[in-house]
Amino acid sequence: MSKASRIARVLADLGPRYLPFADAATKELPLGRLLRLSLFQVTVGMAAVLLIGTLNRVMIVELDVPAWIVAVMLSLPLLAAPFRALVGFRSDTHRSVLGWRRVPYLWFGTLLQFGGFAIMPFALLILSGDTTGPIVVGQVAAALAFVLVGAGLHTTQTVGLALATDLAPAHARPKVVALLCAMLLAGMMASAVVFGLALHHFSAIRLIQVIQGAALATLVLNGIALWKQEPRDTSRKAVPARRFGQAWGTYAAQPQARRRLVAIGLGTAGFSMQDILLEPYGGQILHLPVAATTALTAVLAIGGGLGLLTAARWLNRGGDPFRVAAAGAVVGIAAFSAVVFAAPLGSGGLFTCGVALIGLGGGLFAHGTLTASMAGAAPEQAGLALGAWGAVQATAAGAAIAASGILRDLGSALAVSGRLGEALAQASTGYLVVYHVEIGLLFATLVAIGPLVRRPDRAPLSARPALS
Repeated sequence: MSKASRIARVLADLGPRYLPFADAATKELPLGRLLRLSLFQVTVGMAAVLLIGTLNRVMIVELDVPAWIVAVMLSLPLLAAPFRALVGFRSDTHRSVLGWRRVPYLWFGTLLQFGGFAIMPFALLILSGDTTGPIVVGQVAAALAFVLVGAGLHTTQTVGLALATDLAPAHARPKVVALLCAMLLAGMMASAVVFGLALHHFSAIRLIQVIQGAALATLVLNGIALWKQEPRDTSRKAVPARRFGQAWGTYAAQPQARRRLVAIGLGTAGFSMQDILLEPYGGQILHLPVAATTALTAVLAIGGGLGLLTAARWLNRGGDPFRVAAAGAVVGIAAFSAVVFAAPLGSGGLFTCGVALIGLGGGLFAHGTLTASMAGAAPEQAGLALGAWGAVQATAAGAAIAASGILRDLGSALAVSGRLGEALAQASTGYLVVYHVEIGLLFATLVAIGPLVRRPDRAPLSARPALS
């Protein structure tokens, strides 16, 4: 064996041992192809950061758009979330002359995102009133832009996950899920840094450049992601069409399918209510500086990454995905307890530990439930199953975030007015009400997951035949 061959073999052995997620590669789905496929998650993370993070602040602070209009605009992408199951079903049953099922929907989702981003900056400038055009044009155009981006984002992620399920063998799916979730986090973190630097010196021209740059990046990255991924099979065009209601009835008739979706919704809501409250809580209640509260996003992401790695290793050893999800809920209960106790103790360190544990628990829960959804679906229903997972998760997260703001304001108003008693007449009461509700939701999640957890004498989920 030559020296170059020995070096190549050593490097190949080092990859699965030391590089995160390198062991997700298989003969059917090599690492290079898998990493290329995972780029669709990068664009999803980029869109999420741009909508929820960057534009949220820019619209209110720099463009002086009323906060209620911003809230309505940011909620519009969630309108597409309940249709993820339908999109997944359509990608399962699509009859293409070219022999593709997933690729057409991935491409149309990409075009929807591109179109939304292309018109968004001009719509926002009209919406801000910094033009001579009628304001109603800006409102309608901005609403259309947010709806297009939301529809494209949900379509791309649903069909991309279904394509990954098609390509990855059953034994490698837990590791593939971990890699895809990690790429979503990586896309969010990298986009947050790039957008922050690009808009450091804000101007209308710079806003247009950033958003249209995101549109171009979405088109290019998703094009690279889907290139030569799905094999063509022209025999699919002869498959008789099915109705969505019939397919949904078959899926819902599977043992514990509805309970699984209930558990996903409860757990997602339990982990999501804190999304808009952690930084204000750290600044207003614990008096942390701006730099410290800004770093919470990184702490949360690091915890989420550790959760994904832990879940991947656990499942790779034959673990039950529902047990992994239940462990995530338990970690979440401990995490929110730490956040609650940080207020009376005035401990920023305890609060930071709690935030890291929220990320850890959320990573375990998301990985476990997504793997269970992938493994429990028949091959011809992968898109429907993952669409149902995505629809429940996105809808529950959006509803939880909206409810958290209402509960926080209501709790604070009652506390300040003295209606809850002298002991609770504190600024932290509104936040603590939300965190206690989250703990209650995570306990309810454990109750829902309990019957789903595999008994020790049963075979691993990945080794069982898919239900049909």
